[in-house]
Amino acid sequence: MKKRILCTIMSVSMVASLLAGCGSGNGSGNGAQNNSSDTPSTEAGTSADAGTSTDAGTDEGTSSDDPYAAYAGTTISVAAIETAYGSEMWQEVADAFTAETGIAVDLTTDKNLEDVIGPSMQGGEYPDVIHLATGREAGLTEQFIKDNMIADITDVLSMTVPGETAAVSDKIAGGFTETSLTNPYGDGKTYLAPMFYSPCGLFYNAGLLEEKGWEVPTTWDEMWELGDKAKEEDIYLFTYPTTGYFDAFLYALMYSVGGPEFFDKATHYEEGIWETPEAQTCFDIIAKLASYTNPTTPAQANDQDFTQNQQLVLDNKAIFMPNGTWIVGEMAEAPRADGFKWGMTALPAVEKGGDSYSYTWFEQAWIPSGAENQDAAKLFVAFLYSDAACEIFAKSGAIQPVLGIADKLEGDNVMFYSIYDNGAKAAMGNFAAFDAIPGIEVRTVFLDPVNSLVSGNMTEDEWIASVISASDQMRENLK
Repeated sequence: MKKRILCTIMSVSMVASLLAGCGSGNGSGNGAQNNSSDTPSTEAGTSADAGTSTDAGTDEGTSSDDPYAAYAGTTISVAAIETAYGSEMWQEVADAFTAETGIAVDLTTDKNLEDVIGPSMQGGEYPDVIHLATGREAGLTEQFIKDNMIADITDVLSMTVPGETAAVSDKIAGGFTETSLTNPYGDGKTYLAPMFYSPCGLFYNAGLLEEKGWEVPTTWDEMWELGDKAKEEDIYLFTYPTTGYFDAFLYALMYSVGGPEFFDKATHYEEGIWETPEAQTCFDIIAKLASYTNPTTPAQANDQDFTQNQQLVLDNKAIFMPNGTWIVGEMAEAPRADGFKWGMTALPAVEKGGDSYSYTWFEQAWIPSGAENQDAAKLFVAFLYSDAACEIFAKSGAIQPVLGIADKLEGDNVMFYSIYDNGAKAAMGNFAAFDAIPGIEVRTVFLDPVNSLVSGNMTEDEWIASVISASDQMRENLK
């Protein structure tokens, strides 16, 4: 899941050239400076709502009751990165959209999408919709965000999904449009649409809990109670593959203790944030969890031996481990205890009745602010959440973040992707990038010390002090 397709050196130079030629001219590059005046107005005579008909400019032979009459003869260009899911699904979705709305789609897919769409964008010709996630080496999406060149699509959330009666906001799972990955400017508006996702959480042997009559903890107090019960039977509460897997764990934990506001402040290294009660709760939970962790874990928490830690769960030597849905395939051939069956749960809530969170990796789709057919492009984005589109994507293994998606899946995926249907909220986002600081990385500061907490080579207070010191330097070197 975490692997990204790397672009060629030519791609990087092309994107750099492109951005130099079409940048917004905002010297600070600060997305927070974005405002509505940066986004071109929508086309005259078109409807911004798929469920609203228009009586303006209909062509001969079209019905005045046709909600898409104003788009007669329109063709939109859609550019989508081709990944392991393949490109055929995009053509199927484009065809289904055209069948529903009459709007033609000129589709471009490529594994090195930046190379393909770069030259035309240098000349000021932009695709109407781009599916290209953040986190790629070329950084094209991030650069468009930085230069305020992505259109506001907040109104898409209130649009009716083409061919259906539900609004887009009624279909997207909770939390996906409340993150810095979709709302990058912190202005309460949505600019990027959440796409294919994979939830992370705590994985365990559901068969063991059933055999012992133990319930899945819903709060951390219940987690510690289970840890004490398990210890009496020589079973540890916790393990982890490597400390790198604590990224998704920590993100979800930060959301659960302080919500999106605390998460955003913490991941942008706000001064004093690591000395707040919310931060202390995070440190306390991880430190206490270290005392319930199988002591063999740190020695095996490396890229060569991490599967041995995962094996601890399959052998009933540890109950929970943080992981992602790929774990099933990764350990498919591994031996396991009798009656083993995969279970997955979100992180427990801090207190009874509180929110529980599951971190998710997800991709994004967006509309360039210079796109020619923005209204029609918004219809296409809305259609991406239709039952028809979701079923097409799911056939290729690309799962959309919509409620009830588990009903369309099979096997273990039913359990994994129903996690947000069962009350958990989605945690999303990551630590903000900063200029290189010798000896300081996000992983070495926030994640790797867990090994030392488990082994007893570092105290919680020592860890907190190091986080505060490093965070101050990160803040001073924010990109």
